[in-house]
Amino acid sequence: MISRVRAWLEERIGLSQITGFLSHKTVPVHRYSYWYFLGGITLFLFMVQVGTGMLLLLYYRPTSNEAFESVQYIVTQVRFGWLVRSIHSWSANLMVATAMAHMFSVLFLGAYRKPRELTWVSGMVLLFLILGFGFSGYLLPWNTLAYFATKVGTDMVKQLPVIGHPIMVFLRGGEEVSGATLTRFFGFHVALLPGITTLLIGVHLAFIQRQGMSVPRRIDAEWTADPSKRREMRFFPNFFLREAIAWYIGLAVLGALAAFFPWELGSKADPFAPAPAGIKPEWYFLSVFQTLKLIPPRLWKIDGELAGIFIFGALAAIWTLLPFLEGEAGKRRRLVTVVGILAIVFIAGMTLYAYYAK
Repeated sequence: MISRVRAWLEERIGLSQITGFLSHKTVPVHRYSYWYFLGGITLFLFMVQVGTGMLLLLYYRPTSNEAFESVQYIVTQVRFGWLVRSIHSWSANLMVATAMAHMFSVLFLGAYRKPRELTWVSGMVLLFLILGFGFSGYLLPWNTLAYFATKVGTDMVKQLPVIGHPIMVFLRGGEEVSGATLTRFFGFHVALLPGITTLLIGVHLAFIQRQGMSVPRRIDAEWTADPSKRREMRFFPNFFLREAIAWYIGLAVLGALAAFFPWELGSKADPFAPAPAGIKPEWYFLSVFQTLKLIPPRLWKIDGELAGIFIFGALAAIWTLLPFLEGEAGKRRRLVTVVGILAIVFIAGMTLYAYYAK
């Protein structure tokens, strides 16, 4: 029976070509190889997001009158609904964390250098999409914190000259955060962003397949000087099984967090109530949020918040185009490393400052 199934698959999809490709693909083995797992863990968390999101869609209703009640029904009445929602929320936060860790590992190992510039750019766009998932999904429970955080976030967009107000109206579906905003964010979260992300993941993986796994410059120099030091492992089953173990560990962490720290629902949003004191966005936006709060109201003749938005936008663009700015043969490599370290210190410092600030 197995032989007949293999013959059937071989005739239709060329199974031997697929298995042959997997058996010949290799992964470099060196003292930094463990950083290779971060990309796969991020992909795993995205798949968890898709799976748990599909389960939540069976009961969720994206209207301002029913959204909160539907989530409340999921966590109180649906069997294991509270667990599915907690896994969905925790995996979203862990996905942001692993994506950022993956980005910095690629930066410090120099894996963005020629000819992998497009791999870096596609990865950065994926990171921005992940942040978009976080921002759009935050509103869906329609609780007080999510409502006012969305209001503050979309108000920031309005500061942009000329295009700011039209973009805000587009995001909100009107002048104010309302049921139209909820429906629009729901569409972004479950249709538009997943579609674009899935397509871009395919492109990103195609680039990785085309260029192979990057080897750090120092390791590459050692292998060039002494070819006997070069070590590789087969992708399947050797590296694949190691990646699977990392996924199992990630699943165990998710299960523990969801079981011992269930995601809170809060109270239903009331558009007519005053904003709660000390409202803050999710942790991955805290550094930007706190920095904009510290900028003076006016910088020369420019609105301080607007200047901050432009600065962060310019920094994001420069960061995305980093492989094209480093120079030939990595002449600015040390500067890039220093900038990366400063970026981590700044993000961590401002996040902690925002978390503990009143």
